[in-house]
Amino acid sequence: MLEEKLNTETTNRRGVIKLWAGLLGAIAGVFPVLASLPMIFDPLRKKAEKGKWVRIASLDAVPDDGVPRIYPVLAERVDAWNKFPSVRIGAVFLRRSQDGEVSALNVSCPHLGCAVDYKESGEKPEFSCPCHNSQFELDGGIKNPKTTQSPRGMDTLEVDPEKLKKGEVWVNFQNFQPNKKEKIAVT
Repeated sequence: MLEEKLNTETTNRRGVIKLWAGLLGAIAGVFPVLASLPMIFDPLRKKAEKGKWVRIASLDAVPDDGVPRIYPVLAERVDAWNKFPSVRIGAVFLRRSQDGEVSALNVSCPHLGCAVDYKESGEKPEFSCPCHNSQFELDGGIKNPKTTQSPRGMDTLEVDPEKLKKGEVWVNFQNFQPNKKEKIAVT
């Protein structure tokens, strides 16, 4: 009987020790998991940017002859946990008038997202989409609504007037959803 009592006490003690060891192990294992959750879900918590101010060129690099010229848009790209410095994220047409005003248009066609070309041939210079032959005015508006497939004119982008005064062209660059009547930013 004494031997049975000792075996029972030993079994109970071992059970308690196992229970405590398991409980402490579980608590110790929870901390690293909880600490890693914010890092794991960080890309999901970030909200998409509604445009990004990007330096395109110095003002001197944009001729004041009113002819649109294409400039690459280089910026840091963040893809989940990776950062890529100075990556081409798009392109813009910059047009500078003789009075120093600068306008910017996204080169992506609002119809299907093809790259729009600038043409000086014909009676009047124009932008043209090689994918579906739509023509746009120099201000980005639709040239002939009856013959174009584009739902809207080219996407204008905001130019920072304060930076222009300092001799730099900064554009609030963003892409928009193609084939929509209204400008909806791509997130």
